[in-house]
This record gives sequence, structure tokens and C-alpha cells, in this order.
Amino acid sequence: MIGLTILGSTGTIGVNTLDVVARHRERFRIIALTAHRDLERLASQCEVWNPPYAVMVDETKALELERRLATSAPGVRVLSGCAGLEAVASAPETDYVMAGIVGAAGLLPTLAAARAGKRILLANKEALVMSGRIFMEAVKNSGAELLPIDSEHNAIFQCLPPSFAAGLERVGVRRILLTGSGGPFRKTPLADLRAVTPDQACAHPNWVMGRKISVDSATLMNKGLEFIEACWLFATTPPHVEVVLHPQSVIHSLVEFIDGSVLAQLGNPDMRTPIAHALAWPDRIPSGVAPLDLLEVGRLDFEPPDLERFPCLSLARQAMEAGGTATAVLNAGNEVAVDSFLNGSLRFSDIPAVVADTLAGVPSAGADSLEAILAADAAARAHAARAVAARCQ
Repeated sequence: MIGLTILGSTGTIGVNTLDVVARHRERFRIIALTAHRDLERLASQCEVWNPPYAVMVDETKALELERRLATSAPGVRVLSGCAGLEAVASAPETDYVMAGIVGAAGLLPTLAAARAGKRILLANKEALVMSGRIFMEAVKNSGAELLPIDSEHNAIFQCLPPSFAAGLERVGVRRILLTGSGGPFRKTPLADLRAVTPDQACAHPNWVMGRKISVDSATLMNKGLEFIEACWLFATTPPHVEVVLHPQSVIHSLVEFIDGSVLAQLGNPDMRTPIAHALAWPDRIPSGVAPLDLLEVGRLDFEPPDLERFPCLSLARQAMEAGGTATAVLNAGNEVAVDSFLNGSLRFSDIPAVVADTLAGVPSAGADSLEAILAADAAARAHAARAVAARCQ
């Protein structure tokens, strides 16, 4: 049986992963389940799956979890903190790691899995956005397998020939087309964005996601981070990646070849499809997703992104072109801005302004060491916090 550790098992990706695994219990064994602070859901998952390990990042809640599982699931060993996450990500019993932790918090445990040579099912964008070169070198040096879980990158992976690692030009690729729905505000008057509430921003028209990712989809920063991620995953450069809005979210991305062919991966908007694909690759297994009915869909629309409406997309491209720690600065500024919006201290329309302020105020440096990346992340968070405070006065 394949030993699977799920980093972020209580979030959307983790819950969907367990749904797929539940359909194939003969194939997978859960080694570890982890959460940041959702004690109730993690405890319930442990009671169902009885993994050897559980990790609660919050140390106080880890003690509570340990007390609860002492009677309901006594075989589960409870670990805590980032050290606990890194331990289960690199444990000998772990074959596959679902990297589903949202944000910069997922970087170190995902990097630990890469260095340990695991098959990494990558749903955490920040591992590549913050430390693309270091992460990809760790994968190469350890012999780890890297399979993308984001529906867009998974679609691209499915459309490319197996030899794409030799370089996209060598396999005849002209460009990658990343699709995005445009989120809930694709047609909202620009003047109305100032009054958007967190609940409105999190009401995605097609996907069920966590609140942070939902806000990123509403600003199109999610697509900006995916743009950066695509450059690293597929060893290409910004001129060869284009973002196209596709409101139906049926075509998950496309690859254009030099002979004029364009290959696309289609499916209902359900994360269980890319999860099942990566879990079973190169095989295929049922995911529980309903078959796509193109007659019911009826039409497939496409349009270019409005960069005035979605300035975060331009900021992401700017950061990727700058290189070094600029993408880590971009990510940190965005995380602070989105958190401030969700807690009510920043307007939705000010999110890109805070990110731009952070990019301009924190100089980019070389990203040759993890220490340099984490230092840039810390400096960017401090700068972004000051930018938020200035807008709250």
C-alpha cells in the first residue's frame, strides 16, 4: 500500500483528498494528517483513519488533541509545530505527500518532502513562488516526483508529452495558456469594488475553496501566483505563459504547439479530478466527479483579463521578471493584505495597492538560500503591515 501524508488535511484540498482515498482504501494508507488549529475536524479525521501520526501546528491545541485521542484513537502519535510537519513529510513510512497547506507556512514541510525524495502532490503554490529555484533543485537532487494539483497546472501536465522535462521548445510548445474564471467580480463596476465584503469576495461562482484562496481568485492574484508557478514547474519564461479568462471553468488550461495544435484538458470544476490524477499517475482511478456534459455546458467563452480591474496579475508578472526574492516579497505582501481584508481592517480595493507598495519598498535580492528568502519574507510582511496601517488611519 502507498503511504500518504496529507499536509493540511482539514482544508479543502485535504478533505477532497480523503474523499478520493476513501474510494480506494485498498491502494492507500494514511500515514499522517495535519492541521494548523482546526482541532475538531482533525480529531474526527484521526478517529476515522487512525493514522500513525497527527500534527497540530498550534502547540496548545496539540495537547488538547493528544488528550482527546488518548481514548478515541490511542494509536495516533501527536506531534506539533513546523518540526512536526517536516517530520511526517519526510518520514520513511511516507511515500506520497499531499502539500495542501495554504500560504508560506507550507514552504518548509513541502521542501522537507522534496529533499526526502517523496512524490509530492503540490497544491501549495508558495513553495515555488517563494523558493522556485531551491525547490526545483531539491526535487532534482533527491529524485523526488513533483505532480501539480492546481487544476490549471495539472491540466498542463496532462497535455504535455512525458519528455517535456527536456524543455518545452524541444517538444514543440509555443506557449502555455492558463485559464481563470475571473472570479465573482469579473463584471462588477470598478467603483463598487471599494465596498466589497469578505463574504462577497469568497463567493466564487464555480469553485469551493478556502477563504484566502477565494480572495486571491477575486483579485486574480491566484492566477498571478499560478503564472509564477507555471514558469518553474515547466521550466519556461514569462513570455511563454499567457492568462485567459474562461468564465465556465470547464477548460482548465491549454498548451499551444508550434504546428498549430492546441491541446486542452476539460472537466467539471472539482478538485477531486486533479487529486485523483496525481494520486494514481500514470494510472487513472475513479474520483467521484460527475462526467462532463458538454451539451449542458452549451458554450465556452474566453476573454483577455482586464489589467485595470486585476492589477495583481501585472504585479505577479513584474515580480517574476525581476527574479530573486521579488516573488517572495509579492507573496508576503499579498498574504498580509488578504488577511487584513478578511479581518475587516483593509478594503478589498486596497489589496493590490498594499502589494504594490510592498514590492516597491522591499528591494529584491538573490534567492540562493532559504535564509535569504525567509529574510525577504519577514521584511515584506513588516512593510505590508505598515502599509495596511497607513490606509487604516
